[in-house]
Amino acid sequence: MTEEEYLKSYRTEDYDRPSVTADVAAFMIRTEDAADFRRDPCRKLSLLLIRRGIFPYKGCWALPGGFMEMNETVEACARREITEETGLIPVSLMPVGVFSAVDRDPRGRVISNAFVCVISEDSITVSGGADAADARWFDVAFTADPDGNRRLTLTQDGICLTAVLRQTGVRFGRTDYEILDPGTLAFDHAGIIATALSALQSNAENDTVIFDFLPEKFTLTALQRVQETLRNAPQQPANFRRKIAPFVEATEEYTAGAGHRPARLYTRKK
Repeated sequence: MTEEEYLKSYRTEDYDRPSVTADVAAFMIRTEDAADFRRDPCRKLSLLLIRRGIFPYKGCWALPGGFMEMNETVEACARREITEETGLIPVSLMPVGVFSAVDRDPRGRVISNAFVCVISEDSITVSGGADAADARWFDVAFTADPDGNRRLTLTQDGICLTAVLRQTGVRFGRTDYEILDPGTLAFDHAGIIATALSALQSNAENDTVIFDFLPEKFTLTALQRVQETLRNAPQQPANFRRKIAPFVEATEEYTAGAGHRPARLYTRKK
């Protein structure tokens, strides 16, 4: 039998064919003005969620995402879904991993490809679309409980979503979690969010992903605050500036109207 003959006789219906989806964890550093103008603004890590308008999990909060079409890649699916459901167009997508637990979706065998993206604060406005009834930014807290489990807390204007997870291991740089209590988050999205958050924090240690949270021109203080927020740890300004110096270049522009001494603006070195 030749390969051409083999392909003519090949029947895809003879094999199980699971559905494929893409889900996107979109993070942003949200700035809140300080009550005292002499203090720096407060910066918080936020995650974009949509409220599902259809079954299953109708009314629950979930990551933007959906089913891949036959004529697109999973990356194209991820971009299309987040744009259709929230109105945002991500600049870049970083793969987080494949989530393929047999029972992860009550509709049947569905495999999700998860991605992380970072959104600049000037793109904060979102709106629900397609099968999403609503879309909002939630402030993120990922903390350790006394028993060693991890608690994911997402809050937004009186809405508080919580999930409890247990870290099961780190393989090839990816941190995996078992969901002990999903709360009211849909599907296995609590685990995807936890893994995505760990990947983002890991990249904040030694990668230039932090620049994607900022506009083209930024202050070094703003850049430091972004990395501190991702790492959940303060840094000495002198040490941070020495470490980041090879990646930035100064402009001749300064901030204005901030209530304190103007600060020089920098750009990412090409």
